[in-house]
Amino acid sequence: MKFQQHLSQKQKQVQKLAMTQQLQQSIQILQYNTEDLLLYIEAKSLENPLIDIKIDTHYSDYPTSNSSQASFINEENNYLNQIPDSQTSLFEFLIDQVHLNYRDTYLRRLVLYLVEFVDLNGYLKLDLDEAVEKTGASAIQMLDALTLLQQLDPAGVGARNIQECLMLQTERDDQAPTLAYIVLEEDFENLVHRKWQAIAKKFAIDLSEVQLIFDYIQTLSPSPGRIFESTTGLYIRPDLTLRIKDDEFTVISNKKGMPTINFQQGYFERMKKIEDQEVQEYIKEKKLEFEWLEKTIAQRGDTILQVGMEIVRRQKDFFIRPERPLKPMILKEVSEALDIHESTVSRAVNGKYIETSFGVFELRSFFTSGLVTGNETGEIVSTDSVKKQLQELVANEDKAKPFSDQKLADLLKDQEVDISRRTVAKYRDLLGIPASSKRKRYD
Repeated sequence: MKFQQHLSQKQKQVQKLAMTQQLQQSIQILQYNTEDLLLYIEAKSLENPLIDIKIDTHYSDYPTSNSSQASFINEENNYLNQIPDSQTSLFEFLIDQVHLNYRDTYLRRLVLYLVEFVDLNGYLKLDLDEAVEKTGASAIQMLDALTLLQQLDPAGVGARNIQECLMLQTERDDQAPTLAYIVLEEDFENLVHRKWQAIAKKFAIDLSEVQLIFDYIQTLSPSPGRIFESTTGLYIRPDLTLRIKDDEFTVISNKKGMPTINFQQGYFERMKKIEDQEVQEYIKEKKLEFEWLEKTIAQRGDTILQVGMEIVRRQKDFFIRPERPLKPMILKEVSEALDIHESTVSRAVNGKYIETSFGVFELRSFFTSGLVTGNETGEIVSTDSVKKQLQELVANEDKAKPFSDQKLADLLKDQEVDISRRTVAKYRDLLGIPASSKRKRYD
């Protein structure tokens, strides 16, 4: 049997989506929030002389400028540059206190040495024996230096563990319960593990007094140094605005602080007069880039607006009813209604916000899964509603006899929400609600 190889030519047409660089950038632009979009456009304007950026300065708190270049060149008129950088690190704060409060002695030098080993949480990460060995100081001198360090602000700084941190804060608080410091010092383990009967018996006090001490300790900071890392001045610029009048819902694109781009026609005309092939190709390329960017930004705004309108249409009860109920809704439902891909909806809602008369909400927050109720109709309720019911049950329980997870599941079943004990435990953890043993109080 002879092997024969037959060669032939066939024409086959296949439709596929090529992920070009421009398509990738379009997808990325849709994912950008307002701040990221502005940074992207500013970067593009530095590369393309035909792009001019304008921002609605009447609403925006951005620097007043007619172009992106002005915001970089005219630094004196940029009022944001006139705001001093007042942020101080924990290390700098401690060093300043040492120089202001203590005289220039050998002991102060030891305190400055210890400051170098204080971490961002305010804890001393150096063993005193090791410090003695490295500095040549005596154990008493090093202990004195540690005492001086622990007298600095914030209260609790220089502690070597959580117990010492809480004791330092309690010691400097005149409003602390009488026995709080002693309980922390002598019976810390029992307090952590909520063995309150043992504490009450040891110190001959009532359980209500132990409860008072525990409540007070919860007001203390386990990381006193973290206050120097708090972020301030974070603002949200909503992409959409919802207006409700006479039961009519109107969603509009929010132009406040949004960048717009304009074509530098004058510059383009001047460059066209230059008889140089490379220059002509350059301005042609930059013009096409501007047109693409203008179209992509407009498309981004239209997509976010369409998705926002569909969300409002499906979640009307949230915007008109005082309890703000959410209906079960997933990305697929919105994508099918708008005939776009689920990933497009996901990018359009992440980091995008809608402004209402009662607050600003991220579009992503309106998506929630559902649970089938236990009634005959098989109605679907959102997990958000179930969580709210769970919170209400815990809020109204007897704190001396808090509900177990199984009891909560039974109570929810009575309200026609059939979920398991494990699901209750899962939702409780998500809501930050402790277990029943840790919710028990002795007031």
